[in-house]
Amino acid sequence: MKQVDLVILGAGPAGSAAAVTARRAGLTVALIDKARFPRDKLCGGLVTGRCAAHLARIFGQEITEDLFDTRRNFEFFLQGQDLGRLDDVPPLHLTMRHAFDARLLGHALAAGAEDFTGHRVATLDLAQNRVTLDRGEALFFKVLIGADGVQSPVAKELFGRAFDPDRVGFALEVEAPTQAASEQTPIRIDFAAARWGYGWSFPKRGSTTVGLGGLHAPNPDMKAHLAAYLDQLNTGQDAKVKGHFLPFGEAKSHPGRANILLAGDAAGFVDPITGEGIGHAIHSGELAALSAARAIQKNMPDQAFKDYRHATRPIRHAVRHARLLRPLIFTPRLQPFFARTFRTSRSLKREYMHLLSGEAEYPELLFRVLARLPAASLRNIRGKNP
Repeated sequence: MKQVDLVILGAGPAGSAAAVTARRAGLTVALIDKARFPRDKLCGGLVTGRCAAHLARIFGQEITEDLFDTRRNFEFFLQGQDLGRLDDVPPLHLTMRHAFDARLLGHALAAGAEDFTGHRVATLDLAQNRVTLDRGEALFFKVLIGADGVQSPVAKELFGRAFDPDRVGFALEVEAPTQAASEQTPIRIDFAAARWGYGWSFPKRGSTTVGLGGLHAPNPDMKAHLAAYLDQLNTGQDAKVKGHFLPFGEAKSHPGRANILLAGDAAGFVDPITGEGIGHAIHSGELAALSAARAIQKNMPDQAFKDYRHATRPIRHAVRHARLLRPLIFTPRLQPFFARTFRTSRSLKREYMHLLSGEAEYPELLFRVLARLPAASLRNIRGKNP
């Protein structure tokens, strides 16, 4: 048996951020993951400006050429219709998750987190504050952070299920042949490549990450959507397909309970329009560790969640605002309006890019779109936000 201040389940970006922050606060940390790193992870690997700021603050990790490809050019389409291109936008960065996650885990272990990667959890007893590993070792904790992904075992223990199947998203992705990309090669976004979703083509040095995602319920044949999208791009038809659920804007209003906290995808902290979750994962991991540290220092670990729920209000509000905007982009009968508005408005495109880069927030973009929306269309979408 081993006693630690903090057990973290999941050693991805959220878990590693929590581990680094907790060690900096003087906590003893056990970092557990069933995988050994590096490991593959379905994700486009888009790192926004906001995410880059979190990386620098928490890990001291800068945007370096060995780990990132920086892009400043975007092109937009909707069902094959060209919506225009933007050049010299605020920089966005592309990475391969197997290398990126391994780098962040390296920071966590260097900070002094104890390494339990490559071991599965045999039993999770939240009432007794105990995690038992597959090799028989029992870890007792004061606070536990579930950074264990969209299908989080910790969330299942807390709520009976990890996510709402009627609201969850799903994504498919391939690594297609490289485009011999340069810094001028654009990132491509295809709105409505799937219902209530979009497709992406992220050109990197070694390959081009191509995928699509959307709400799961309206897309019973996502594989057919992906096949059509790959044919449209004329690439990746023979590549291995990876699939994964996405908590597509289903941020949990109560991401935890007492001394149990959920971070990243386990908490549903994923943008419901862009599907981007790395930035929220890293930030929420940091906030969870800070809340744990404050509660433990007061010798009141059961107060960690109250502190954490307050700390994550900005993240939950950002996801909520994005959900308000999502029908204006993805409702099928409003797509002609969206296509016309987005194609003719350079300022709206730039507002979208400033949102991605972290230089703007959703209320600003929401106000711009609503100002252009006919009142009849606004009435039409009320109550149609999955």
